[in-house]
Amino acid sequence: MASLGIDPEQEPLLGDRTSGSREWDVIETKEHYRSRWRSVRILYLTMFFSSVGFSIVIMSIWPYLQKIDHTADASFLGWVIASFSLGQMVASPIFGLWSNYRPRKEPLVVSIFISVAANCLYAYVHVPASHNKYYMLVARGLVGFGAGNVAVIRSYIAGATSLQERTSAMANTSACQALGFILGPVFQTCFALIGEKGVTWDTIKLQINMYTAPVLLGAFLGVLNIVLILTILREHRVDDSGRQCKNTNFEKASTEEVQVPQGYIDQVAVVATNVLFFVVLFIFALFETIVTPLTMDMYAWTREQAVLYDGIILAALGVEAVIVFMGIKLLSKKIGERAILLGGLIVVWVGFFILLPWGNQFPKIQWEALHNNSIPNTTFGEIIITLWKSPQDDHNEGPTGCPTEQAWCLYTPMVHLAQFLTSAVLIGIGYPSCNVISYTLYSKILGPKPQGVYMGWLTASGSAARILGPVFISQAYTSWGPRWAFSLVCGIVVLAIILLGAAYKRLVAFSVRHGRIQE
Repeated sequence: MASLGIDPEQEPLLGDRTSGSREWDVIETKEHYRSRWRSVRILYLTMFFSSVGFSIVIMSIWPYLQKIDHTADASFLGWVIASFSLGQMVASPIFGLWSNYRPRKEPLVVSIFISVAANCLYAYVHVPASHNKYYMLVARGLVGFGAGNVAVIRSYIAGATSLQERTSAMANTSACQALGFILGPVFQTCFALIGEKGVTWDTIKLQINMYTAPVLLGAFLGVLNIVLILTILREHRVDDSGRQCKNTNFEKASTEEVQVPQGYIDQVAVVATNVLFFVVLFIFALFETIVTPLTMDMYAWTREQAVLYDGIILAALGVEAVIVFMGIKLLSKKIGERAILLGGLIVVWVGFFILLPWGNQFPKIQWEALHNNSIPNTTFGEIIITLWKSPQDDHNEGPTGCPTEQAWCLYTPMVHLAQFLTSAVLIGIGYPSCNVISYTLYSKILGPKPQGVYMGWLTASGSAARILGPVFISQAYTSWGPRWAFSLVCGIVVLAIILLGAAYKRLVAFSVRHGRIQE
């Protein structure tokens, strides 16, 4: 294990063994250490490429869908957006199970190849004479299916790091994922310079424009990723103390490797962590969804203003998340993961509590007749549309403010801008803290045994949360307004805190539970 006070990625697992102790008979060579961390860093890059591939097209899906199929409506857009998470939810346990019994290169390469093929399909959805929207639906679903390899990535990193290294490695993984989500829309903006027409390669009927260029870049990154995995990634597994372990994924078994420690996994802790992770992803998904409708209703922002200002806010939250991920690596050594998870949930609760409307000032009301381009806020798909609408769609922005069809607009106080920004900052601190710590605690609870299936279920629960969160908040906000909607969210967080308190003593590492090492 790396020496105390030294970055676990900077020192091999050598040097602080007690001679003659059976526990430390097996040490890690420098060659093995370098190979292990090269492999881990390749998976950092894989996570980054995966998140870029998802976010690089997210801002252009709606206008592209309208261009290729005029029958597509807001309801269908909701399905297109949800198809990614649905695909990931289905694929995660499958790839996780596969990685438990075969070399992890196999599910990684196959999943990335599926994503590459899906991106190529997305670039050609304009070609069929009809039903183009269904081809896009299939393409996005397959991209999500390929993204099911997140379970394999996190299970590999969990199995290739000691307890001391685990939190740092998981934080780095989450930071790479967050960075990809931040940079994806930036790349999309650059490709917007190509324009809608772009250029056409008639021989293969390929149009390269502002809609297809991003997915073609995603396909290229996928091919590059496959090459890196095949040439650099090696199978490694260590136990919680950092000793090499035998497992079915090793290409070559070494006589210096030790057997995986035996013992039961605390299923109560596993279920509790899955539920907590679901709540964490559920809450952030609904926050991302409601940002644009909330700001347009409360502050009478136009679509142009909402896309610009909310985009800046979400980008700032992404940067904040990367900073939080780095800070957790240091903080976890001082107070432990469970305390960080509890603190993160409390911060999230405070963030949503601040969002509750107070006072006697009310939002501007849309008294004018509803225009076709106003924001009705009735379905998930229609809420998402606000992220793609631009003033070029119609020179008349239409009425702004809180629409009269939402009855609560007439009697609910407004959420002040200072409230909203403070809440966003707090949620931007609490969410990434809970996210990375959930993964870290989960991997430690599972111990050194293959974690593919368990990580698959955790990823699937997160995917389900990303589907249900936007549906829940769109209905609650439209029907009852921010006071009831955010009160319900606060109640959900309180229940999560109670669950964490009830399971607190059980959320300990496998080796700690079985008395092999001290916490």
